[in-house]
Parts: sequence; C-alpha cells; structure tokens
Amino acid sequence: MIILEAMELYRFFHSGDEEVKALRGVDLSVRQGEMVALVGPSGSGKSTLLMCLAGLEEPDGGNVLLFSQQITRRPELEKTRLRSKYLGVMLQMENLFAHLTVSENVRTAQAVNGAVDNAMAALLLERIGLDQRRNALPAQLSGGEKARAGLAVALSRDPKILLLDEPTGEVDAETEGHILAVLDAHRRAGGTIVVATHNVAVGRIATRTLAMKDGRIAHG
Repeated sequence: MIILEAMELYRFFHSGDEEVKALRGVDLSVRQGEMVALVGPSGSGKSTLLMCLAGLEEPDGGNVLLFSQQITRRPELEKTRLRSKYLGVMLQMENLFAHLTVSENVRTAQAVNGAVDNAMAALLLERIGLDQRRNALPAQLSGGEKARAGLAVALSRDPKILLLDEPTGEVDAETEGHILAVLDAHRRAGGTIVVATHNVAVGRIATRTLAMKDGRIAHG
C-alpha cells in the first residue's frame, strides 16, 4: 500500500540573479513498512525533498499525497493537522525548544494531538538512552544527545511515517548504534521511514536505497 507519494516535484531558489534548481521533477512512492534511504552529495536535493514531503516547504510544481490526501497547496492549518496525524519529522536543526527540557520537548510534541502520555514519553526516553538526561535543557546536551532527543520528539506520537534528515550526522559510534536500533525497531513494528543520509550504516538497514544527484532521483 502506497502511503506517501511525490509526483513531479520541482523546487527553485534564487540567489541574486542565479536560479538554483533544488528539485527537478522528482517522483517517489513509499509503501507502508518501508525504510527508504535517500543518499547523495550535499546539495543534491535530499533535504529539500524531505521538507516538501512534510509540507514544510511548498514545491514550485508537482504534488505530495499523504495517505491519498494532498498536502501541497493547502492552508497551513490543514497541513499542520495532516503532519500531526501521520508524520514525525526530524530536521538537521531546530528540533528542540531551547527553553524546555528533553522530557518537556517530548511531551509538548505529544500535546499537538491533545494527548500527553507521560508513561510513553518516559519509556521512549529510556529506549533511546536519554532517561538520565530527561531534565536537561538542549544547551546542556552533547551533539549526540541532541540527535537522540530530536529523534525522540519525532517518535513521540508513534507516527505512521518518519521523515529524518541526517539522524546520525556528527554522532559517535555508540550513539549511532542507539539510533539505528531504534529506527530498525520502528520499521519492524510497522512504521515507515524516509531518511536522508550520508551514512552507509543507515543504508544497510534500509529496505530500499535511492541515489539523488542534481535534484533528481537516479534510476538505473
């Protein structure tokens, strides 16, 4: 069953007189239970594609369907409703509120759906290896701890689809192992994941790997 679909996505940016073509007609279909790894050099369009899939950026052309519902070119409140219902999103930056503790960040993400589950939040932080840091503020966390906290926020509502941008970037081997184990367990439990990565270890646990170059998904 296809639960996430991008059709002919185009995204252009302008820097002075120069036009940057971040996405050039990207098509992508993701089935329930897949883990799709998007690999490619920096600037290939991976992050822009994830932002469009999440409805956080509006493509200049094309559509994104989330469980057969169009998320592109809809009012922001409707996009927010679809995200909160179906998606967990982890960006490379700005995953945490600086004035909230790790535990408060997780519970705040849960509250978007109006259902804070303290027991689930505590269990999630234990699974991801942050139970001893639950009362720490983001500024008090190491880079690896911030990555795990961002993933905990993305997982806080047990989303049907995870969209992750470099979840293992700049972390040590132990933290990487924690993150990969959590992702693999989420997929095996029926979750669906699309992850942009440079990490070959992420590709090894993915069910499908797609290479991106110059704003396109390479075929063949």
